[in-house]
Amino acid sequence: MNLKLYLLTRITAVALLCLFATLTFVLQRSAQQSAAQAQSTLAALGKQLEFQLLKASAGEKPANPFPDFDLWKQTGSEPGICASYLANDGETMRNYCKGIDLSTHHYPQHFAELYRRLFGPNFNWQRPITYNGQVYGVLTVSVSAELSIARAWDDARDLLALSAATITAVCMLVYLAISRALQPAQAIVAGLNRLSSGDLAFRLPNFDLLEWRQTATAINQLADNQQQLLAERQKLAVMLMNLQEEERRYLARELHDELGQCLTAIHAVATSIAQTAQQNCPELITEAEQISRFTQAMQQSVRGLLTHLRPAELDELGLDASLRSLIASWNRLGKTHYNLHIIGDCRTLTEPLAISLFRITQEAVSNIAKHASASQADIALTVANTEATITIQDNGGAIALPFTDHGIGLLGMRERIAALNGRFALHLAKPHGLIIQASLPLEQPESTQ
Repeated sequence: MNLKLYLLTRITAVALLCLFATLTFVLQRSAQQSAAQAQSTLAALGKQLEFQLLKASAGEKPANPFPDFDLWKQTGSEPGICASYLANDGETMRNYCKGIDLSTHHYPQHFAELYRRLFGPNFNWQRPITYNGQVYGVLTVSVSAELSIARAWDDARDLLALSAATITAVCMLVYLAISRALQPAQAIVAGLNRLSSGDLAFRLPNFDLLEWRQTATAINQLADNQQQLLAERQKLAVMLMNLQEEERRYLARELHDELGQCLTAIHAVATSIAQTAQQNCPELITEAEQISRFTQAMQQSVRGLLTHLRPAELDELGLDASLRSLIASWNRLGKTHYNLHIIGDCRTLTEPLAISLFRITQEAVSNIAKHASASQADIALTVANTEATITIQDNGGAIALPFTDHGIGLLGMRERIAALNGRFALHLAKPHGLIIQASLPLEQPESTQ
């Protein structure tokens, strides 16, 4: 759920709960007012009747017979209040009700039913009428249900109208305040997305609110640490690659200079032995020829190792000749036909870039031969002004992208390309097969040179 909507919902719920509590209080107060009105009328009218008894006992002849409600009618009676008097003899009885104009009081029927259930608005209050310790009768005062319900509805309606306007205004103000306060959250989310996509140079601005400013500072610090770690990791990866290439170059040179010369010397000695044996010891000819064959096989293996470790063309003739030699050697095997297309001048590439492009091609071609079961593969190298891009596509049986984490070849490609600030992508070819694409910028930081 959206944070603004969540907070607004919680605030509205609390406001409605407060409204319900206030409404309950108002209704209870309305019921108490009706009861208080009945009690006040009962007390006032009771005193009037007792005063009438006092005057009658003093010999004063009243204008109207007891009980006389005329004074109360003129001074204290209110609409909706009824008074009745019942003498002890059960014969003398007097009733008076001042009606209310129901046309001016409108309330929903369901509210009246709810109010009757909750408060029972038939308030009947009684008191005995006494004089000189003698009880003459019982006075009863009641408030009409319609009057109590009408008063309660008027109070509730006014409260609901005021509360509705207040809640609406508060919700709007809260929504605007929350929207303004949460604006930095959108910027922070967008910044985190940029950081997660690899843009570690992005930094969040300073926000006005302290909490957001602290959050942005922590995220920027984390980005700084990540950028520093990535730079150190990249520098280390480049150093390892350079060290690896130096080791390969050293091994290739040693194999060529030492083992290669020894094998050449052995082959020459074996040939000399075979020629001498033809005249002096024909029995040694077979062994000498066998030594020559073993030597030639070892020389062939050494040449393969030299090509894998460090092709001579890479140092002597450059990347173009090395790639063509590599593709020609794989085409001679006959299992997969490789097509090589080179656009641009490979001589503009620095040595680390040239070596990396060669290693990427070497690994990709090897993977195609081992796993793709492809009949054809296309290798396209484009050297532009700002970057070099190599695309390798086969028509093998791949119908799903391989996991780069599961396999040294693809993982090594990704690590090598990342170390050189490049981009690496895998795609599926149509109708099947795999496309490997790598782009390396021509301008590299000093740490990668």
